[in-house]
Amino acid sequence: MATKKARARKEQLATELEEHFDTYSRLFVVGVDNVSSNQLHEIRKDLRGECVIYCGKNTQMRRVLRKLEEQGKEELAKVREACKLNVALVFTNGDLKTMRDRIQENKMPAQARAGSLAQCDVIIPAGPTSLEPTMTAFLQALNISSKISKGNIEILNETHLLHVGEKVDASSAALLQKMDIMPFAYGLEVQQVYDQGSLFSPAVLDITPEQVVAKFHQGAKNVAAVSIELSMPTAVSVPYSLLMAFSNLLAVAAETEFSFKEAEEIKAYLADPSAFASAAPVAAAAAPGGAKPAAAAAKESSEDDDAGAPGGGLFDDGGDDY
Repeated sequence: MATKKARARKEQLATELEEHFDTYSRLFVVGVDNVSSNQLHEIRKDLRGECVIYCGKNTQMRRVLRKLEEQGKEELAKVREACKLNVALVFTNGDLKTMRDRIQENKMPAQARAGSLAQCDVIIPAGPTSLEPTMTAFLQALNISSKISKGNIEILNETHLLHVGEKVDASSAALLQKMDIMPFAYGLEVQQVYDQGSLFSPAVLDITPEQVVAKFHQGAKNVAAVSIELSMPTAVSVPYSLLMAFSNLLAVAAETEFSFKEAEEIKAYLADPSAFASAAPVAAAAAPGGAKPAAAAAKESSEDDDAGAPGGGLFDDGGDDY
């Protein structure tokens, strides 16, 4: 009878998992290490209506996923390969970044357990404690200096007990438990994100549209620079090539009798700069003390333009490219 009940329960869970894949297009593969059943129940309550948490044996989840793959959902092979170690599936149709943050916010303080990895540095502060005098030898074994003060143990120096990533030994775990210190916090840890056939790291959710646009712009600039240097025109380098060619034409027109419509104003200024200074007295009178007259400013601007002319720039290789 017990076997029949267990089999019926497995079939029910398998059916629920298939329904979840039909209902939801997104899911998280989360690690559930050190998460108690009570904590998981509280997380389910907090996410009710937005997420569905499915916990089952990896063999059963892989079997259901393989069945769905045979029915035409080959993209689920990525999820099946991610079902390793102690994991669960969190299904949702909501915004992935928002749901990721909601999942990871549900953490509860926990005591250090022997054999687990330290999530952070654990430092025992100096000062009086509630430990009994019989614990002196125990502290000495951990190289913690102490003395007995007013019937309790007082730690003399601040002690770095655990380093992040270090395995917690039994003595350290026992000391933290006796001192009622809960240095760690456990909850669901998002390991992978699945969205409409793609499986990727949760760090991708932190990429903003501005970062994507900035990377695209930087890549386009790099391609343009390489294309110009190799004299191999591309879609991103042609606008720069046209601008530099136009600059070279202006420089040639300024030095020779050759002219075209866009260069006429510059040639006229170079021929008679005083004609462009008619408004200079008015501008000088209206300008505050210390301001430069318009003619002087125009002259300096012209000199700057001449100094930055492309005659010795990127496109000037001594030949007749333009």
